[in-house]
Amino acid sequence: MGLPYRLLVRPSLRFIDSEKAHNLSVNTLTKLAENRAAQKILNSVYRTPNLPITVFGRLFRHPLGLAAGFDKSAQALGAWPALGFSWVEYGGITRYPQEGNPKPRMFRLNQDNALINRMGFNNPGAQKVREVLSKRQNAGKWPNAPIAANIGRSKTVNNDRAPNDYAETFDLLYDFADIFVLNVSSPNTPGLRELQEDSHIRDVVRACSSVRERRSGLKPMLLKFSPDLERDDLLSCAGAALSAGIDGFVATNTTISRPPPKNTSSRNFFAEQGGLSGRPLHDKSIQMIGDLYDTIGGKVPIVGCGGIESGETAWNAIKNGSSLIQLYSAMVFQGPSVVGKVTKGLKSKIEKEGFSDLQEAVGYNRS
Repeated sequence: MGLPYRLLVRPSLRFIDSEKAHNLSVNTLTKLAENRAAQKILNSVYRTPNLPITVFGRLFRHPLGLAAGFDKSAQALGAWPALGFSWVEYGGITRYPQEGNPKPRMFRLNQDNALINRMGFNNPGAQKVREVLSKRQNAGKWPNAPIAANIGRSKTVNNDRAPNDYAETFDLLYDFADIFVLNVSSPNTPGLRELQEDSHIRDVVRACSSVRERRSGLKPMLLKFSPDLERDDLLSCAGAALSAGIDGFVATNTTISRPPPKNTSSRNFFAEQGGLSGRPLHDKSIQMIGDLYDTIGGKVPIVGCGGIESGETAWNAIKNGSSLIQLYSAMVFQGPSVVGKVTKGLKSKIEKEGFSDLQEAVGYNRS
C-alpha cells in the first residue's frame, strides 16, 4: 500500500491546501472507523509486528503511537489501531471551543518531509469531545488500545488561571483516556510556552493531580516539552514536574527554530510562522530525549516524538531513552504504510543488535 500512496495519493495532495488535505484524510478514516468490515480489511493490510513493552503499568503491543494533532477532535479513534498503531493520542483539547488561528495555517515542504502549523488548538472544546466519546463508549465502539488525551490551555485564559483551566478539561475527559498529556509547549497559543517555568509547571501538575486523587484514579499524566528550551531550563522544569507528581515526559513538541534553507521554496516555507515538525526536528528531539534520560534515568518513562519516519529514526529515539515513540508528519508524507515500516524496522534492529527485547534497548546509548 506504500507504493500506491506515493504514486497516486501523495502527488494529488500537492494540489490541495494542507489543512484541507488533512481534514479529507481524517474524515475518510472516520467513516472507515465506523465500519467493522473496513476495519478488518485495514487490519489485514496494515499488520504490524508485536514488540511488547510495559510502560505506565500497561502493556503496549509495540511502542509506536499516533501523535497529537492528527485526530484533534477524536473523530477517527477506531481507525488508528486498524492502521497498525499500538496507541493513539487525540487532541489538543481545550476547556472552551476554539476556532484556532486564521487560515492558511498548515504548510508542507515535500522535499524535506517537513510541516509547519500554526493551528492554535482548534477544537470543539472539552464538553463536546466528552459527549462524542461518551456516545462511542456507550455504543461499544471504544478502541482496544491505550488512548491518550492531549490537553492545552484555552486561548482566552491567562497563565495565572491556567492550572484551573487544565484541571477542568482533565476532569471532563477523565473517563475517556488512559493517559493524559499536559501540553504547555505549543508555539501557537500566545504566552503558553511561558508555563514552562518551575512554579507554573508545579501549579498545573498539582491542579490535575488533585482531580486525579478526587477521582480515585491512577491514570498517568505526562508533560510535553518544547525542543526550544535551554538544557538547564528543561531539567529544572522536569525536576519541578517530578516533585509535583508527573508520571512521564513527551519530547518533543514542534520547534520555532529553522534550519538553513536549501533553495527558494524552502526559504519561503521556513519563513512561515508556527511550529516546525518532521525530519528537520529529529536531531533536536533526540538531544532532548537524551538530556532527560541522562538526568531522570529510569524514574519515569519518556515518549519520543519528532522526525520519527523509519526504523532507524525510531531506534535512535529508543536507544537514547524513549520507552514509547510517536509520529505525525511521516503519515502525511508516506501514508499509513509508514507504521509497518517503522515497527518492522525496529524488530529487525532488535534482532540484528542482539537485544532480548525492546525494554533492554531503552537508553542503551546513554549508558
